[in-house]
Amino acid sequence: QTNIYLSPLNKRAIRAELQAVSKSNNFAGPRLALTFVNRNLFKGGELLSLSANVGYEFQMSKGDQNGFRSIEFGINSELLFPRMLFPIKIEDEYFKYSIPKTKATLGFNYLSRTELYQLVNANASFGYSWNANRYITYDYSPVSVILTKLSKTTPEFDEILEANPFLQQSFEQEFIPGTMLGFTYNGMVDQSNTNQFYISANFETAGNLIGLVSKESETTPNNTVFGMEYAQFAKLDFDIHYHYNFGNNQTLASRLFAGYGLAYGNSEVMPFIKQYVSGGPYSVRAFRLRSLGPGTFQEPEDNSTFFDQIGNIRLEANVEYRFPMFSFLNGAVFVDAGNVWLSKENETVPGGKFTNKFLSELGMGAGVGLRVDIQGFVLRFDFAAPFHDPGLPEGERFDFQLDETIFNFAIGYPF
Repeated sequence: QTNIYLSPLNKRAIRAELQAVSKSNNFAGPRLALTFVNRNLFKGGELLSLSANVGYEFQMSKGDQNGFRSIEFGINSELLFPRMLFPIKIEDEYFKYSIPKTKATLGFNYLSRTELYQLVNANASFGYSWNANRYITYDYSPVSVILTKLSKTTPEFDEILEANPFLQQSFEQEFIPGTMLGFTYNGMVDQSNTNQFYISANFETAGNLIGLVSKESETTPNNTVFGMEYAQFAKLDFDIHYHYNFGNNQTLASRLFAGYGLAYGNSEVMPFIKQYVSGGPYSVRAFRLRSLGPGTFQEPEDNSTFFDQIGNIRLEANVEYRFPMFSFLNGAVFVDAGNVWLSKENETVPGGKFTNKFLSELGMGAGVGLRVDIQGFVLRFDFAAPFHDPGLPEGERFDFQLDETIFNFAIGYPF
């Protein structure tokens, strides 16, 4: 006979966090986050999570880039049902391992960057998540809607948009109705295995069904719905991790990411918030966030916005050796490579198009890291310097620039 004793969690919980944020694009400042959780909202095990955050950041750069400020505010909610909500009844026996969970989300975010613009973002989604077995998880959101609105742009930012039609088009389409499908294989649940694999694949489409009810616009060449231009695109990406465990808490961790987005129909380019970026603490750590690419494009020194450092193609590879030092302190040495590209030529972004020379256009960097691991909660400090900069002329790209070392601070491992 076995006796199992269970202790229920608190039905309701409130958490408050005061954060000091330092980003790879030189923005720093305080942030306050509040989270409320109800674990049994309708007496059926439903999980409601409400979160609100407000932050103020300022840019600590030299010269013309100094003085930029950013104010962010967001409210987001997630309601998780431990069962499948569907118009047609589906027998539970159909799902042999676990019953799918139904997830509904709703959010609102506001960003004001002084001297530039204001950006409002509202989003909602409805979908399902279920485990096929211990390792495989599927996520399907048949309904996903994003509304964006760029407003109160300054003359300085208007000049940036006028000089870059590609960037301007990425902000024009305010309505993004989509469908998302995700697959995850997580072999890292078996921590004792020498070889561990993690594979994630995500596919997203937007604007296909809405095209059936759209109408031609009198002011723009694109179709509209509810008076707004809607986006049409397809996006597919893969994220593959492999860990080799030597024992004694020593691990060789590697990662490969590949992603491609195709705009079509009502869209000339993909929406700005759906484009890929490279650089930063979870990417190529020797380059600041959004500062890498596309291709061999080099951003002018007097442009601090990083808005044109985006692309619809992304390739990245990382290798990292992790080892214990003492107590809760771990170390790492790593090498990163990657970039983003455009699939079409763009006169305002010279060198940004993807070609068969893409290997010679990878940004590469190496560095060392220090990790504070307290019972699975990891604070990560990485120092990385570039040794191959695609923005430099050919023949000058290989140069280990120790004087350009980048500091990255993050929570959790990068991959």
